[in-house]
Amino acid sequence: MLSVKDMVLAALFAALTFIMGFISIPLPFSPVPITGQTFAVMLAGNLLNPLTAFFSLFVFDLLGAVGIPVFAGLRGGLGILLGPTGGYLIGFPIAALVISLLLKRRKLNFITLMSVNIIGLIIIYLIGVSYLSIITGMNLNKALIAGVYPFIPGDLIKIILTSLFALKLKPAISKYMTSRS
Repeated sequence: MLSVKDMVLAALFAALTFIMGFISIPLPFSPVPITGQTFAVMLAGNLLNPLTAFFSLFVFDLLGAVGIPVFAGLRGGLGILLGPTGGYLIGFPIAALVISLLLKRRKLNFITLMSVNIIGLIIIYLIGVSYLSIITGMNLNKALIAGVYPFIPGDLIKIILTSLFALKLKPAISKYMTSRS
């Protein structure tokens, strides 16, 4: 069961994921845009407990599925989840959950955070590229070219930034969760 504080954090991270969708760069050779949303997904996994991390991105996907324009490029609707980018969006809550589970009871340091964030992105890539291949009929190689390879350099930068932010923000989140108000 989520506490009120968990719900507040889940809403905050759903909103952050939406805001990071404003950073959306379409690629002429791919239906998948470059966005800042994976930064928010990793940060949710780094800072929130597993259930809250999952719930924050599940709510984000649910809001988009019912038509609220929270997805990249201010798009919304079930068609987006059922379209070429849907697998990446479906991978968001799963990746946040796995990242949070892998960090549970571990001492946070930069290398651990980077390693776990890489695993989270691999989950998003696996689900996203599989879905992209199925939906578009692309073979696996073309799906990797359209849906993974162009994103690796930017995602490596996001992994570094997320890990640095998480190290700085984790004490404040922990303090908030243990406060009585």
